[in-house]
Amino acid sequence: MSSLELLESVARGGRAPELTTEDRERIAAARAVVDDALAAGTAVYGVTTGFGQLASVRIPAADAAQLQVNLVRSHAVGAGAPLSEDVVRGMLLCLGGSLRRGHSGVRVELVELIDALLAGGVTPVIPSKGSVGSSGDLAPLAHLALVLIGEGEATIGGERLPGGEALRRAGLAPVELTAKEGLALINGTHLMASAGGLAAREAQRLVDASLVAVALSLEAFKGSTVPFDERLHALRPHPGQQLVAARLRALLDGSPVVASHADCGRVQDPYTLRCAPQVIGAVADAVAYVSGALERELDAVTDNPLVWVGGDGAPGELLSGGNFHGQPLSLPLDHLALAICELASFSERRTYALLSPGYAELPPFLTPRPGLSSGLMIAQYAAAALVNECQVLSHPAGAGSIPTSAGQEDFNSMGALAALKARTVVENASHVLAIELVCAIQGLEFHRPLRSTDALEAAAARVRELVPRLEDDRSLAGEFAELAGALRSGELVLT
Repeated sequence: MSSLELLESVARGGRAPELTTEDRERIAAARAVVDDALAAGTAVYGVTTGFGQLASVRIPAADAAQLQVNLVRSHAVGAGAPLSEDVVRGMLLCLGGSLRRGHSGVRVELVELIDALLAGGVTPVIPSKGSVGSSGDLAPLAHLALVLIGEGEATIGGERLPGGEALRRAGLAPVELTAKEGLALINGTHLMASAGGLAAREAQRLVDASLVAVALSLEAFKGSTVPFDERLHALRPHPGQQLVAARLRALLDGSPVVASHADCGRVQDPYTLRCAPQVIGAVADAVAYVSGALERELDAVTDNPLVWVGGDGAPGELLSGGNFHGQPLSLPLDHLALAICELASFSERRTYALLSPGYAELPPFLTPRPGLSSGLMIAQYAAAALVNECQVLSHPAGAGSIPTSAGQEDFNSMGALAALKARTVVENASHVLAIELVCAIQGLEFHRPLRSTDALEAAAARVRELVPRLEDDRSLAGEFAELAGALRSGELVLT
């Protein structure tokens, strides 16, 4: 199971991997390095010093534990609606995964408690806004950390409770932080990695679903398959373009609908059919790039300072760096929002054409009774509104760095916003694709008794299980939402 697959599994309620003996040994060895530095009075950022612009302030060893508690409390200043449960569970998995790699200097019992929250269904309540995506997702992770020390709020069994009570309900006890641990909890990229990773998983499913949507729309339009000819795409060797063209050829191979209009005289179809390999292929390449960046991040250690255990008599070291900086995710996640916006916009244009009177002998708005019934007219309005929101959200968050901590942290990634808005774009796009699929199938059915290929007819039948054919006007909001959710989650696989 890949890191992204594991993230999605745990986010949806699955179990996290248990700590191994090797994990425990690595964690304990790194913790010993921190204890040695504390006993020696060595100047270590965030262990024997203050934070950010206050890094020059020395902290006595006797205050080391209180420093960590103060850090967590002072940084828990998030705003906005709470993050969804799946994102928070993903954050817990990412945090525990980073700490268990043995470079963070925490105690084993802290990692055990994080894993126990996942197993016990305790989900910290974390405001969605407040991270600038550098020095980690500080504010959101501080709200998570509050629950570990018995403060803040959490949900369990659908009930929102004070953090300490939620732990008690799960049979857990809060932890008392010691040196370095508060810093290790909040200095990570776990919000952007979790939300971004879930968005990337869903985005890949939408790319796959869009190929079926294109093929069904082409059948409803009685469009040409010539633009998918392998010889054309051999001359422009982008991997996504070639894969999309090959998939469309396979979906449409032997279609009786295609054969029925072989001599219709139409020279070219609109770009949203003819250029599907070029456009959706570019989106597919973008999603692959984003997924690769996230896979690497989920295997990373992203707090600060980081610990190296000495060997052969050499002492351990703590190195202060910047692995918490979100730029390696912020840029890809901004790109993901833009790519999926293009996918949604491309889809909406096909829906618009399907509903326009007279094209490919289809009735206005795909209703058997135009005038008395509005059919699918307003579905395109909804798609247009969703695409417009995607276009707004595609402005890059990372282009808006604002310095913090009196200039000590002078360039921030804004990666958390990049992740959250990318996920919103993916959700919107799933609704847009759901609308196109319903319109394309409705259009195809007006060409009966002609039928499409077995693969496309099977896909249409699966969609029809959720959204029956529209004969008389009815509210389709709930059906579109169910179809969109099934496309995102993978519950409905069309290819």
